[in-house]
Amino acid sequence: MYLDVSTVHHNGRTYQRVLLRESYRDHGQVKKRTLANLSSCSHHELEALQLALRHKQDLTRLGTLEESVVVHQGASIGAVWLVSTLARRLGITAALGNTREGKLALWQVIARVIDQGSRLSAVRLAGTHAACEILDLDPFHEEHRYANLDWLQAHQVAIEQKLFHQRHRGSPPELFLYDVTSSYLEGDHNQLAAFGYNRDGKKGKRPIVVGLLCDDQGTAVSIEVFPGHTADTQTFGAQVTKVAQRFGGGAVTFVGDRGMIKGPQIDALKAYKDHEFHYLTAMTKPQIETLLHTGEIQLEWFDQPLAEVQSTDGVRYVWRRNPSRAAELKRSREDQYQVLSRALAAQNSYLKEHPRATLAVARRHLEAKSQRLKIADWVLLTEHERTLVLSKNTDRLQPLEQLDGCYVLKTDLSPTVASKELIHARYKDLALVEWAFRTSKTVQLEMRPIHVRLATRTRGHALVVMLAYRVIQALAQYWHALDVTVAEGLQELEALGVTDIVLDNGTRFHRIPQPRPLSQQLLEAAAVKLPTVLPSKGVQVVTKKKLTSRRKDV
Repeated sequence: MYLDVSTVHHNGRTYQRVLLRESYRDHGQVKKRTLANLSSCSHHELEALQLALRHKQDLTRLGTLEESVVVHQGASIGAVWLVSTLARRLGITAALGNTREGKLALWQVIARVIDQGSRLSAVRLAGTHAACEILDLDPFHEEHRYANLDWLQAHQVAIEQKLFHQRHRGSPPELFLYDVTSSYLEGDHNQLAAFGYNRDGKKGKRPIVVGLLCDDQGTAVSIEVFPGHTADTQTFGAQVTKVAQRFGGGAVTFVGDRGMIKGPQIDALKAYKDHEFHYLTAMTKPQIETLLHTGEIQLEWFDQPLAEVQSTDGVRYVWRRNPSRAAELKRSREDQYQVLSRALAAQNSYLKEHPRATLAVARRHLEAKSQRLKIADWVLLTEHERTLVLSKNTDRLQPLEQLDGCYVLKTDLSPTVASKELIHARYKDLALVEWAFRTSKTVQLEMRPIHVRLATRTRGHALVVMLAYRVIQALAQYWHALDVTVAEGLQELEALGVTDIVLDNGTRFHRIPQPRPLSQQLLEAAAVKLPTVLPSKGVQVVTKKKLTSRRKDV
């Protein structure tokens, strides 16, 4: 008895015919007869029948796994399968391509989502995850990963273009969100590292500047790395050119934070005669004070919920006072004042207990502390015998408090195109970029530490982080209703591993067990279905550098 499998081509379609047949002799002639038509059976059912027929002489072997198969602990599959499925759904897989370099780049993205580390750690991660089976990859090591960063940087424009057109499909957005951040480096040899404004407050650390361009939904469109001494405003021109040449269509509005879009940047937008560019930004506090001084706006107007005025040159100003922000600033000042008060009490106690201590030294310590707290402009230190007295300078404090929570938006969009409510809402969308930076730098993706030195590889690393952020963004949306963070969900799915099965005839494959309830819930929320069987490539991924050779002798 055996299975007779044949493939039939008819009218451009392919059919598989599976018959259960047996051979017998009739007057010395070998004949065959069909016992059943099994064409409707599933692939797994047919495999089970073939396994039973192979052991028909001793079916007891099928009940004893030790004699028929060898079972090994397999690699983790849950997180890799989930992220690779989402990457394909988001168009990342198609944008990277099906070449070996494209597949290596895809593993860079998946590894960044699952575990944030160096290229060396990503290779070690592939050794414990079913990366090669899922991505159809041949063996690789860390030097391939570093070279792949060069490939990513060389193809960054094409990759971003494909992702953009795949998402917007001929209807580009009319609004782009742009912001910059910095990321500090531990080493001294990165080609883009330079001393500049370090937003992380790390003194003595050379940063790089990272600009992120997002569409109106907060989805990352393009990322660019600049030398660490580049000013925020100097990065803006590159984004305007990028939108004009690669992403633009009709009228486009740039939304940037205060200090990002100033006079030179507005002039740069107007210089593009072939494109209709507009801007939306917030004004700095000195600029607001100038508007108050010239009378273009009045302080009393901030008491309205949302108001606007249009100047003679067509520029619109939309303003509002945020009571929550005003109360927050007031509490912050009071907390700082109390910190200084406690320091003053300690100094007065020291002066009382040490007759040789001088008021001048104690005063100098307190003045330095007020400078660090940034309240020196409105606090007063006076002396009374051998005691220091702290008070508030109300004449200087009141002008500061009157603008607490106040902000003014500036745009050249006409009222017929965008109402003041829409302008306010679009500016608030910049929080999406801030969330992207927070996720990319610290919360989930850990852009730093940057374990590369060359400028090309630094930019390639930033592109990997941007692509990984798009996956994290999708997961956050899928799992929004679940009581689990993205990191916790990925950690749960990492625990789902395959069972490596080797049959007695040498056939080897991975059997995927039924996920536990939480894992199943996470997969269903993301609309991802695991296979039941996965072919085994038998690929061993190892690093060239060994940890034993890098450890110090104790």
